[in-house]
Amino acid sequence: MDKKMIGICGAYCGVCEWREKTNCPGCQESQAQMFWGECKVAKCAIEKELQHCGHCTELPCKKLQDAFNDPEHGDNGERLMNLKKWANGEETYIKIGTLNTKND
Repeated sequence: MDKKMIGICGAYCGVCEWREKTNCPGCQESQAQMFWGECKVAKCAIEKELQHCGHCTELPCKKLQDAFNDPEHGDNGERLMNLKKWANGEETYIKIGTLNTKND
């Protein structure tokens, strides 16, 4: 896992489908200026001088929760789990959209 590709919001940028399509360097290097516009989550963490939201005492805050709940870019809890792992020094990730939270 490339630490420079750790997404501030808990997504792992190294496997993002948009990375190559848009020549995105990842949110850490782009400093919250993403190919789609300014990322409020990344901007907040950068202003607090945090590598990612997993180090924030307010985890998960409203900005992050709004990102998690976005129907187009949301997840099933993978980002929050990644952030907690990364804050504990683990160098693994769960790809967004791979957990199934439905009770079948």
